[in-house]
Amino acid sequence: MPAFIRHPKDFWTGVIFLCMGLAAVIIGRDYTMGTAGRMGPGYFPTILGGILAVIGVIAMIRSFARPGEAIGRFYIKNLLLVLVAVLLFGFLMRDAGLVPAILAVVLVSAYASPKFTWGPSLLIAIGLAVFAVVVFVKLLGLPMPILGPWLGF
Repeated sequence: MPAFIRHPKDFWTGVIFLCMGLAAVIIGRDYTMGTAGRMGPGYFPTILGGILAVIGVIAMIRSFARPGEAIGRFYIKNLLLVLVAVLLFGFLMRDAGLVPAILAVVLVSAYASPKFTWGPSLLIAIGLAVFAVVVFVKLLGLPMPILGPWLGF
């Protein structure tokens, strides 16, 4: 890392934000833009991508001015566990239902933490499952199976 970059975390965060923002702007160019009053499908990704790119540039500029710590170890196992949890949620949602999917995503992603314990993780998972059922299924009326056909419902 060059010496003039004083805060590597801010620098690489800015690079990621800038790349994602520019990708959204470039992809959004293929859609009709519309106006602020009558937004087209390209309006939101273009505006949001532009804002994200500006935030990325600001973070990169800030990395030259203020000191910070170096980037630490890259925890690939934890990253993969969180990715597997998200994919598991998508896989389980339709056929197992909302409750098993939320239980799986919370418990698998919590397992990625070095401070993981079963008791608090299970309580959080159950609380989030109840919250999701109440808000999304009962109050908003979204057509999500609470328990899916895999579980005999």
